[in-house]
Amino acid sequence: MPSKITIALAPGDGIGPEITAACMSVFEAAGVLDSVEFTEVDMGRKVFNEGDTRGMTDEAIETIEHTGILYKGPMGTPIGGGGKSINVTLRKTFGAFANLRHFQTLPGVETVYSQAGVPVDFYVVRENVEDTYGGIEHRLTPDAYTAKRIITTPGCDQINRFAFETAKAFGIDKVTCGHKANIMKMTDGTFLDRFKFISQDYPQIETEDVIIDALCMNLVLRPDKYKMVVLTNLQGDIVSDLAAGLVGGLGFAPSANIGDQISIFEAVHGTAPDIAGQDLANPTSLLLSGLIMLRHIGMRKTAAIIENSLLYTLESGVHTSDVKGVGNAVGTKAFAAAISANLGKNPETIEGCTVPAKDELSHKLPVRPSVNQMMTTHEQVETTVCGCDIFLQSTLNPTELASKLQRLTESTPFHLTVISNRGTQVWPTGSPYTEIVNECCVRFELNEGTVIGQGPTVHLLAKVAEKFTVTEFIPIRMYDGVPGFSLAQGQ
Repeated sequence: MPSKITIALAPGDGIGPEITAACMSVFEAAGVLDSVEFTEVDMGRKVFNEGDTRGMTDEAIETIEHTGILYKGPMGTPIGGGGKSINVTLRKTFGAFANLRHFQTLPGVETVYSQAGVPVDFYVVRENVEDTYGGIEHRLTPDAYTAKRIITTPGCDQINRFAFETAKAFGIDKVTCGHKANIMKMTDGTFLDRFKFISQDYPQIETEDVIIDALCMNLVLRPDKYKMVVLTNLQGDIVSDLAAGLVGGLGFAPSANIGDQISIFEAVHGTAPDIAGQDLANPTSLLLSGLIMLRHIGMRKTAAIIENSLLYTLESGVHTSDVKGVGNAVGTKAFAAAISANLGKNPETIEGCTVPAKDELSHKLPVRPSVNQMMTTHEQVETTVCGCDIFLQSTLNPTELASKLQRLTESTPFHLTVISNRGTQVWPTGSPYTEIVNECCVRFELNEGTVIGQGPTVHLLAKVAEKFTVTEFIPIRMYDGVPGFSLAQGQ
């Protein structure tokens, strides 16, 4: 183990440099810099403005890949142009598949729950790489747009196992799976199924699952019911912000993005350009994220000392102006200075962190793979093609469309089984009250007793494409005798 651990540092945009400097001052006072060397990297608005749509330089990427850790302030994504969210890009590029956030009632921070005496203390584990965050979107017709949602079995296994391993390490005895498997039976259904499968390896941990809308209601009504919640990417993003509102806002919500080799610790609130440079910003979120980072590299003693000092400082009524609570507001620098001055003190109104006897540095540098790692779960699956879904642009009524399509299939091994519009069946049965748009899905299935490969479905596509504008094409298959496709609403 080297005498110092190197960490890539990206101060961020807007208030980012101010709150980063505040956290660095606390780290210095606590002796963190005796064991950690921070190396600043270029990313964010400046890099976007220079025309790099990644939002980060090659040098920054190289440094992160070498150190395995990035500590970053808030960053904005330019409105318009080709640049995507740098926060999402970082997590996906470096395989930081698990987002971990801790939401807890903090002393001196007044919320409706603290006033009611309802304690809030739970974790959200969010899958970070899959779901709609691939940003795969297309315009299909002048009126219709689509976004692809990708959920994989290996991705579900990764995040669910991370949740259970983290719960085990933290002494948490209950994990809840949030989902929408009642509607998205294949994507969220797989997420829930893998949660139940992975949970079998952790019999000492109680499990439950709850539909996402009910979960949101329950979190508002009884947040003290939950200890750890694991969710898919988009749902986890929404629930994380809801949870932040329970404890005073995103300014008190730390965030860690953990991968097998590279991890990112960040503030998840915005860049707040309206107050940038005015010494008003709250560094608590970034500092708490930094404490997760210190624990991640084995500096548990130092992290506990800093956290106790933060709790004592807030408890004493010292806070920034965005905080509703007792005491008087101070600026960013004064708040950080107060935390530094209170190092070694413990909160009195709540139980502070247990301080370990010593730090034990444990960070391992990434080992650069020679190729991308292929993750697989189901390797021995019997797969058979049973037809295809072809998405069309058409203004024909369903009966007229079906008639034309049936004529196209007369010399093929397929027959038309259903036409759906926006996911609802409109042929062979349906209601005239179902409003339709000029994009629909037509499903062709194999005639009974026919066995084919994928080729004939492509030939059918070519026939259909001669007569209609095709917007999307998906062969449909059976997997071990189970349909790998959903039914239309009303089918």
